[in-house]
Amino acid sequence: MAETSSVQQATALVVSAFFDELARWGVREVVVSPGSRSTALAMCAYELGRREPERMTVYVDIDERSASFFALGLAKASGRPVALVCTSGTALANYYPAVLEAETSRVPLIVLSGDRPPHLQGLGAPQTCDQVKAYSDHVRRFIQMPLAEDSPRAVAFARQAARELVLGALPEGCLPLEGDAVASRACSRMAGPVHANFLFDEPLKPDFSTPGVFSTGRSALDGAGGLAGTAGIAGPEAAAVSRLSAAACDQVKALIRGRRALVLAGEGTCESLEEAREMAAWAKAYGLPLLADPLSGLRSLGSEAIIDNYDNVFGRDDFPAPEVVIRFGRYPVSKRCVQKLAAARPIEIVVDAGETRDFNAMTDLFVACTPIDFARSLLACDCDVQASAGFFSAWREANAAERARILSVEEDLRQGATGDAADEAWVAGGADSGSAVTPRPEGAYVREILKAAPVRSCLFSANSMAIRAIDTFYVKGDKPLAVLCNRGLNGIDGTVSTALGVAQHFEQTTFLTGDFTLQHDLGGLALQREIAQVAAEHGKPAPSIVVVLLNNNGGGIFEMLPQASDEPYFARLFSAPQDVDFSHAAAAFNVPYRKVGTPSEFSQVYGEMLGTPGISLIEVKLPLSGLKARYRAYQ
Repeated sequence: MAETSSVQQATALVVSAFFDELARWGVREVVVSPGSRSTALAMCAYELGRREPERMTVYVDIDERSASFFALGLAKASGRPVALVCTSGTALANYYPAVLEAETSRVPLIVLSGDRPPHLQGLGAPQTCDQVKAYSDHVRRFIQMPLAEDSPRAVAFARQAARELVLGALPEGCLPLEGDAVASRACSRMAGPVHANFLFDEPLKPDFSTPGVFSTGRSALDGAGGLAGTAGIAGPEAAAVSRLSAAACDQVKALIRGRRALVLAGEGTCESLEEAREMAAWAKAYGLPLLADPLSGLRSLGSEAIIDNYDNVFGRDDFPAPEVVIRFGRYPVSKRCVQKLAAARPIEIVVDAGETRDFNAMTDLFVACTPIDFARSLLACDCDVQASAGFFSAWREANAAERARILSVEEDLRQGATGDAADEAWVAGGADSGSAVTPRPEGAYVREILKAAPVRSCLFSANSMAIRAIDTFYVKGDKPLAVLCNRGLNGIDGTVSTALGVAQHFEQTTFLTGDFTLQHDLGGLALQREIAQVAAEHGKPAPSIVVVLLNNNGGGIFEMLPQASDEPYFARLFSAPQDVDFSHAAAAFNVPYRKVGTPSEFSQVYGEMLGTPGISLIEVKLPLSGLKARYRAYQ
């Protein structure tokens, strides 16, 4: 009995010290996937949150894949590392897709896995496999934790391991998002996933009556400790600012001066409205068209320097071809943009915290800093540089013309080109009825969302056609919105769960998705109960998440791709009709559900659901065929 007690005491001291140190270094959220071997990890995180809820919030999700993407969303929205807890065996493998997304999207995740002790390894013990460096080089740091011991050295190592994991997950100078955030804090800096594997022997339950739980071995420093700054993450006064040297500024200015130069602002270019304003001011001062990806954070401004309809402009035969491109971060959503620039082969200056992300192999000059530090450095120089004024004007004029084309979707609605009655007839007839009635285009619903979504709310997009619809129909304006998406690997894995994780940091989130994506992560809707429970524990209403499902009953995006064909293989292998009744799925997870058939009906229902605590679902039924035709008028 004494031996059993000593194991439980040692486990309590070591694991509680580990979580206390995570909290001291700025980790505020833990997502737990229930399991046996991870008992100590889950219970210590929960106990810390119970004792000090301002320091730690615990979410529980029984589906490891969903849990990992939920954590990814939490970290993407906050910029803080989020810890993930799972048991041994395949549980750890189910985190793999989210770890890959976190790696390429630069999101700070801390994976904590429970594991069997050494004497059970390699001997056929159940739920046991080799978990050492399970994620290979896809994590920035791996730590193999030893069996817990009741000793000062073991506690000290646990605290140091927690520090090392936070430092490994965070980029230098990472800041938590503030209220005016318009993009992911993690994207432009070199954040990423880390992994610690904990060995536990039975009995697995920690003894919280052990003296010194959570406080043993704590630093003598008062306050939060950890990284400099009042919140545990480096504050503005402590953040590292990477300014360009005078020589580097001169080199860049020489490439810009008098040339047809533009800026390609990719995902995560700006992390706040203030940064967006600074970026727009710099572009205007230098006479540079600022081509703003929908995930750049720049379309929340109406600045004349911002080019929001660039995808359409690149589709024109007379598009203004650049001699110089300054690219911030990854290439944008627009495939036409990428292809046209590859064909034109301008001089390319890549500005990034640590890598070119240049699959077109066009990098001529690499500047290792964040986009905002690049712009600030050039603004601080003597501003004696102007790119080609005629080129700037040409882009602005082309952008304005394409804006009119895009917004004609609203004029079509006002004029009733087909009329709500016709839309209703199409809905009644069904997508496969052979009706000649043309349904409203996807853009009509996207425009309704963009007009009605509250200021400073979040619009989270699925991949495939959802993000392309936003890229086309999201025109710039002075309405702050956070527009986010999992564009790292461009997949549909865990998208619902990611959106729900992001939503925990906003009062209102709208999640735009297609049916494939929703079906792929339908289990994420089970978080409805958990979101409500955590909110209640903290004495606040649950955030509102409105899921807008554009349901074309299959893979409509493939109609836009080279695979498109009238041959039987296309429907069987690519468009793949599904016939899912999402009303039943919503009912299964206690999610309020409405089905709409026209933009006017959608506008009314969307307005009613905004502000509703928890998850709500609006389904818009669209045909599987004819997608390209529905976009043609606006592109």
